[in-house]
Amino acid sequence: MGTGKTAVGEMVAMKLGLRFLDSDHEIARKEGREISDIFEQSGEKLFRDMEREFVLEGHPANGCLVSCGGGLPVAHGMLELLKERGMVITLWASPETIFQRTKENSTRPLLQVEDPLREIKTLLKKREATYLATHRVISTEMRSIKTVSELVALAYEENPPASHK
Repeated sequence: MGTGKTAVGEMVAMKLGLRFLDSDHEIARKEGREISDIFEQSGEKLFRDMEREFVLEGHPANGCLVSCGGGLPVAHGMLELLKERGMVITLWASPETIFQRTKENSTRPLLQVEDPLREIKTLLKKREATYLATHRVISTEMRSIKTVSELVALAYEENPPASHK
């Protein structure tokens, strides 16, 4: 959330000649409603089930770069599923940076609370161990989308999937 996953993912996929998928966009497209509406109408648990279904059935096992919603890898067993499918990279930013990047965005259901900065801090604390267990963590602090994209592409090129070596 607020780390540039979609913008970076699109740029890296183009550079590497991979298909780009965004889990939130794919789920919203399939459901015919926005993620915020899914949360409001069906709840977070159903949304997390939709994310699991997307990982299991909704994207090819290779030849693509997937930008996952920030909560997707945290659900039980999801990080392991993602790692089976390829390299998993966390884009990291401080709570304050995420707040600055997202404070004007009303489409983020988990931030529609009285104190969004506190909620961001709470979410990051809960998710930190999972994020640190990915193959690579890349900070987006004080970096442009282009710079972060170059770092992600380099990480991928250093450890390409066996099918691309």
